[in-house]
Amino acid sequence: MTVAAWSSWPPPVQAAAIGVAAVLAAWVLHVLFYRGVARLGRRAPKLLLFDGSLLRHTARPAALLLPVLALYLARPWIVERLTAPSAKVLGDVLYVLLVVALTWLAAGLVLVAQETVERRFDIGAEDNLTARRVRTQTDIIRRLALVALGVLGLAAVLLRFAAFRRLGTGILASAGVAGIILGLAAQRTLGNLLAGIQIAITQPIRVDDVVVVEGEWGRVEEITLSYVVVRIWDLRRLILPISYFLEKPFENWTRTSAKVLGSAFFHLDPRVPIDALRAELERVVAASGNWDGDLVRLHVTDTGERSIEVRALMSAADSSRAFELRCEVREALIGWLQREHPESLPVLRLEERPAPPRSGSSDPTPPPGASA
Repeated sequence: MTVAAWSSWPPPVQAAAIGVAAVLAAWVLHVLFYRGVARLGRRAPKLLLFDGSLLRHTARPAALLLPVLALYLARPWIVERLTAPSAKVLGDVLYVLLVVALTWLAAGLVLVAQETVERRFDIGAEDNLTARRVRTQTDIIRRLALVALGVLGLAAVLLRFAAFRRLGTGILASAGVAGIILGLAAQRTLGNLLAGIQIAITQPIRVDDVVVVEGEWGRVEEITLSYVVVRIWDLRRLILPISYFLEKPFENWTRTSAKVLGSAFFHLDPRVPIDALRAELERVVAASGNWDGDLVRLHVTDTGERSIEVRALMSAADSSRAFELRCEVREALIGWLQREHPESLPVLRLEERPAPPRSGSSDPTPPPGASA
C-alpha cells in the first residue's frame, strides 16, 4: 500500500486498521509462543514449567491480555485519528479489558500454584496425613484468593467511572445505617467466612478425613467457604454449614492417623472353648490382607444368665479396611463355631418338671416313709 492510498483513507478507518493490525500481531505472537512452548514440553517434559499447568491456565488470559497490550502500544496513533469522545470511549474500553485480563491471569496463576502443591502432596498415597492437611489449606486459600481477585477487579473497573465514584460517595454518607443493616443481613455469611478461615488454620477437619456427623459415617469430600460436603458410605452427600464443625461435636477418625481398631462382638454359650476361639481368630486375622499386623485380641467382656459376650479386637490401616476385616472375622468365626463347636452357639434351654398333684385327689400319693 502506498502512502498516498493510506492518506486517502478517512481517519476513523485508519484508526480501525491500526487497531486490527495490532490485535492480529498480538494473536500471532500468542499462537507462536504457546505452540512452541507446548512442542518443547512434549519433547522434553522435564523442561516444561509446572508440568504444563502454567500453559493450560494462562493461555486464554494471555489471548486477551496480549491484544489489549498491543492496542495500548498503538493507542497514540489510534487516538490522534479519533475525536475526543471516541478516544475517551476507547480508553475506557481498553482499561476495562486490561483489568479483566489481568484479573483472569492472576486467577490462572492461583490455580497453577494449587495444582503444583497438590502434585507434590499426593492425597492418594498410603500415609496421606500431610497431604490432606495441605490440600485443605490450599483449597480454602484458593477460594479466598479468587474471591479477593474478583472483588478487587470489580472495584478497579467501577472506580474508573465518575458515576460510580459519586454513587460510592453517597453510600459512604449513609454508612452508619447501611452498615448496621448489612451487618445484620450478612452476619451468618460473614460467620461462615470466618469459620472457613479458622478451619484452614486450625484444621479440625481436612479433605478426605473420615468423620461421623449427624449419625452418618463418611469422608470429607469438599470444603468451601460456606459449607462442607461429606460423602456418605452409600454415596449420598451430606451438606453441612462450615460453622457446624466449630459449634457442634463430631467424630474425626483420621485426625492424627488413619489407623483404627475394629471390634466384632459375639454372644455365645458359656461352654465355648475360649482358647480355641482365640487361636482361630488369630489364624483368620493373620490370613487377611486387611490386617496391618499390629494388634489382635480376644476378650470375654460380659457374662449373662444365658450367654457370654466375647469381643474380637483387631487393628487396620484405615477405617475402610477395618470394616472389611470385622466382616471377615464375623463370617469366619461363626462358620468355625457351626462346624467345630455347634454347642457354643447360644441356645434356649427348657427343662420339663413333673406336674404337682391336683388338690382333692381321691388317691393321693402317700408321703415317703408312710405305712400302707
